[in-house]
Amino acid sequence: MPTKPLILITNDDGIHSPGLLAAVQACLPLGELLIAAPVVQQSGVGRAKPSTSGGRILAETIEVAGHSFTGYAIEGSPAQVVEHALVELASRPVALCISGINYGENIGEGISVSGTVGAAMEAASVGAPALAVSLETAPEHYFSHSLEVEFAVAAHFARHFASVVLRQALPPGVDVLKIDIPKNATIHTPWRWTRSSRQRYFHAIAPRRVHLSDPVPMGFRTGFDADQLEPDSDIQALAVDQVVSVTPVDLDMTARVDFGELTAWFGEGR
Repeated sequence: MPTKPLILITNDDGIHSPGLLAAVQACLPLGELLIAAPVVQQSGVGRAKPSTSGGRILAETIEVAGHSFTGYAIEGSPAQVVEHALVELASRPVALCISGINYGENIGEGISVSGTVGAAMEAASVGAPALAVSLETAPEHYFSHSLEVEFAVAAHFARHFASVVLRQALPPGVDVLKIDIPKNATIHTPWRWTRSSRQRYFHAIAPRRVHLSDPVPMGFRTGFDADQLEPDSDIQALAVDQVVSVTPVDLDMTARVDFGELTAWFGEGR
């Protein structure tokens, strides 16, 4: 009998996130699961690998749909969790990494801030195809584990794209699929190929404090300029048209510019 593919399920919201459990349940029929996630909430850390991370790996029992799994809570960033999982926990090469399902959308130019995307890119950097799956939520749920958020539809799309990738891999030049599901989506909601918008979606708001030394975190709001929005962007798809946005992401972040034009601009290298 052929060996079931090994699927790494991870996130940036932490080992106890219902979104992680939804991803586990979605992938139950698809292969052998390796579950590893940060001990605590790690949203917004991108692909960071802090030298201060403890790196301890703590085994926990995870119950999903009548099944018991050993999951691993790891002291580290999402990218470090993936490193530990691939190097220390995986018994064989991982066929697919699914990062999510995240509380909150990851769209616009700020995807490099996303720990969900960071974990997926970490897996992709060592050759494992990856999905970064996020569900649009109200901002008050971005850092929560709220049971008010329903992940069934997002899980449906995660399972669909995972099945395709496991069957026929990702196309050449694609390392990660970034999938963002509207909060009001159903399993019949269309999905669309998109590009990451160059617009900023999360905007900083100055914190209210009396003294600069007061420990107050930066606030934020969401928003975009609809008149300047790229029609094929992830923001247009999710926030305006309310369809599922699927963005192919490449680890090569080189600007799409002709090197001859750069030479004309800056001159020849010496």
